[in-house]
Amino acid sequence: MAKIMKFSLSWKLIIGCVLTLLVTMSVTFYLISLRQERLIVRQAENEARTIFRQIIITRKWVADHGGVYVEKQAVPWARPNSLAPNSEIIDRQDRRYLLQTPAMVTKALADYAKEEETYWFHITSLNPVNPANRPDDLEREALQAFAEDGGLTEFLAMETISRDTYLRYISPLYAEPVCLGCHQNYQVNDVRGAISVTLPLSETLAEAAWNRRLLFAAMAMVVLILSGALMLMIRRLVLTPMQTLATAMQRYSHSGHQDDAVVLKTGDELEELSRSFAHMAGRLSEYHSDLENKIQVATGDLEQSNRQLVEANRLLAAANIQKSDFIARASHELRTPLTSVKGGMEYLTTRLSSLDPATGRACSREELLDFLELIRNNTDRLIRMVNTMLDIERIEMGTESSLNLQEFDLAHLVWECREELALTAAANNVEISVHGPQTLIIRADEDLVRQVLINLLANAAKFAPPESAIRLHFFQEEDAAVVTVQDRGPGIDPDQRDKIFEKFYRLGDKEGSGLGLAISRSIIEAHGGWIRVDNNPDGTGACFYFRLPRS
Repeated sequence: MAKIMKFSLSWKLIIGCVLTLLVTMSVTFYLISLRQERLIVRQAENEARTIFRQIIITRKWVADHGGVYVEKQAVPWARPNSLAPNSEIIDRQDRRYLLQTPAMVTKALADYAKEEETYWFHITSLNPVNPANRPDDLEREALQAFAEDGGLTEFLAMETISRDTYLRYISPLYAEPVCLGCHQNYQVNDVRGAISVTLPLSETLAEAAWNRRLLFAAMAMVVLILSGALMLMIRRLVLTPMQTLATAMQRYSHSGHQDDAVVLKTGDELEELSRSFAHMAGRLSEYHSDLENKIQVATGDLEQSNRQLVEANRLLAAANIQKSDFIARASHELRTPLTSVKGGMEYLTTRLSSLDPATGRACSREELLDFLELIRNNTDRLIRMVNTMLDIERIEMGTESSLNLQEFDLAHLVWECREELALTAAANNVEISVHGPQTLIIRADEDLVRQVLINLLANAAKFAPPESAIRLHFFQEEDAAVVTVQDRGPGIDPDQRDKIFEKFYRLGDKEGSGLGLAISRSIIEAHGGWIRVDNNPDGTGACFYFRLPRS
């Protein structure tokens, strides 16, 4: 396997910075050179437009003045223009002058400009009268484009001739009223030809290329200088302090003494790093010194956990005892009505078997009805107990899906429950008073809420002393309804306030299955509310209260 080349941090930084500088400066200088070249071409285009406009102005001036007379001796090759009147005149000294049209003047100016070699231009047409005005390939392409597109006003192109670069600017010539005297086959604004302006750009582009090479050479020099300076600064400001800090860390890792942790005096982030290392070393020393104490604390926590586990086992044993007690009480509760039913059935069987076939009378009708009523009452009691236990399981396991939610008036329901239990409470000389608004609409399971109210009122009536009152208060609180039931009984100890909501837990020697409060809590929690118990503010009696969301 080939050996992998490894670079130090300084070389990685230098190489990264150099590459970044090279890419950034190369792109920058390249864009600058492109911009410069575009400016040169644009300047040449503007110069060509200026020359074209100057030519047009000159032609217009000549045309507006009916032409220019030039001495025949200056243009020996020129011939009189047969289309123009007075194309040749003679002055008093017998010197002959020929009338020069705008096209002739343009041709003469083009020859002068070409001799100077600064620029040259050429008047041309697709149907030239003068063969010298015949278009070249580029001019022919421009003339055809002008003829096809009437809105095209200029044609620009770069052309290389004999390794020299030229800018070609071609713009159309339009027929004007003054031109129709010589060009009778045209109409006003017809394209009758074009003027081609040619500017040499080789020298300008060569100078731009030289400037570009000079920029790149300067760029290379800047990169070299910056790379050298960067390498010196990295070695002096970064690598040397880091090497010192690394040596100190190695010494500390072997000795573990806080004195080996040095603090650099560089006044920058490396000094902060060394201070952090020294602080960390001090904290590690403190950690080692505190480790035994923490182990002792952990040992104490383990002992505490063991004690908690013992307590949990005790609570589990108590739960098992409570479960056994519940089974015993449930068996007793179920056995009592079953025994009554069985006794009644045995009595009825005995009495019916002793009937006299002749008379049909061995016992009275009222006696039989009494025993049948006893059997029915005990059967109803069994059904209620079994249904109560099933309701708790159904509500706790089904939660909201077991609820029949609908809107109803809680105030009306409270008064119905009060009337239902008024006679039972009155038997013990206990009065039930209701306090609350006339209407309080909520969305809940009306039957289950009724069951909660009946359970709370029945418990209050059971524990309330004679000649006392039960106060039922309901009201709205934010987006919930709150109901409180207060009695004047013995109250509930704080350590029993959670237990009384457990299944089959009974307080005192009062009769009951111990399921009423358990099923009440299941119903309230299934609605998303809560139920609690506390003693009255004056210290007498208990106060049960629950909170139900209105929707």
